[in-house]
Amino acid sequence: MYIILFFVLHWYLSLFCQSFFLHRYGAHRMFTMNKFWERFFFILTYITQGASFLNPRTYSVMHRMHHAYSDKLKDPHSPHNTSGIFRMMWRTRLFYVRVLNYQMKPKPVFTKNFPEWASLENFAEGWASRILFIIMYACLYIWLAPNAWFWLLFPLQLIIGPLQGAIVNWSGHKYGYQSFNNGDKSRNTLPLDILLLGELFQNNHHKFPLRANFAVRWFEFDPLYPVIRMLSWMKVIRFNRKQVAVQTENLSF
Repeated sequence: MYIILFFVLHWYLSLFCQSFFLHRYGAHRMFTMNKFWERFFFILTYITQGASFLNPRTYSVMHRMHHAYSDKLKDPHSPHNTSGIFRMMWRTRLFYVRVLNYQMKPKPVFTKNFPEWASLENFAEGWASRILFIIMYACLYIWLAPNAWFWLLFPLQLIIGPLQGAIVNWSGHKYGYQSFNNGDKSRNTLPLDILLLGELFQNNHHKFPLRANFAVRWFEFDPLYPVIRMLSWMKVIRFNRKQVAVQTENLSF
């Protein structure tokens, strides 16, 4: 079942880049990295997200607005502003296009200090790049899929980045438990988090938006945090003193 292996690898590599590079680095600046490593992870994000590449600037602006207006009307992707997950995805898509094309002007606080690489972004957002990835995926399915049923996974791979974001935003603001009263409807959806590498500790994250470890309670585990610590030890990324204090904050329950 090599096509299943391909799907799983694609899912987690894309998810790693979305959570590590776009979310924790791009939107929140939980740590810093030099230009070489920023470009490295920029390219890795482009390769792993492929046909569904998410622009780092647009992602950062939207996510910062999500925190500022969590579950209110100005939230770009709250499940409480729409009647279903597909409507939420479509609303998010329309918002994404407006931010991407500078058709709206968010507050300056949302539009500073995010990774940029204009030439790569312009190419990655173009139809030539997206069609190239679609053809590549199709060739792999023709080669590896043992029967037609496996092609049901194909459309999911075409939208893998937005799909992961939709699951996080829908589940993480509707299902699970709340450890903190954040004034919104964010929740920790523990049973599904193995599929989302810590991203479904939404209630924790909204309480501590600069904390790289999304797990807080004794029974919670953020699978991506040990990787982040390893990258810090390897000097790929760096926490400043304030960020170190946030990461090592002693929280008791």
